Amino acid sequence: MAFTTPEESFEPTVMFFGLTNSPATFQAMMNELLRDLINIEKVAAFIDNFIIETEMEEGHDELVVEVIRRLEENDLYVKLEKCKWKVQEVRFLGVVIGPEGIKMEKEKVRGVLE
Repeated sequence: MAFTTPEESFEPTVMFFGLTNSPATFQAMMNELLRDLINIEKVAAFIDNFIIETEMEEGHDELVVEVIRRLEENDLYVKLEKCKWKVQEVRFLGVVIGPEGIKMEKEKVRGVLE
């Protein structure tokens, strides 16, 4: 989404606050970039949050590299300090996902029970 002023053209590198369709547009782009991986249930993407899942460690690194490659090809980048690598359990969008399945975060359940 570039725009032009009399002096210069600009293309933002991040979404503008206040654009009501920005999250939906960005999500659609993520779905398109990763469609084949999402369809085989190896990648879950919610806006700029990703889970890359493999049943065995073999092949996991290659899958991570493929996701990062696709992002970089589209001028999107991963902040390594925000990533968690090769974990068995992860908090994602208010739930905990692990080998036993999906469960609610304890803090969220506590608020309902009290």
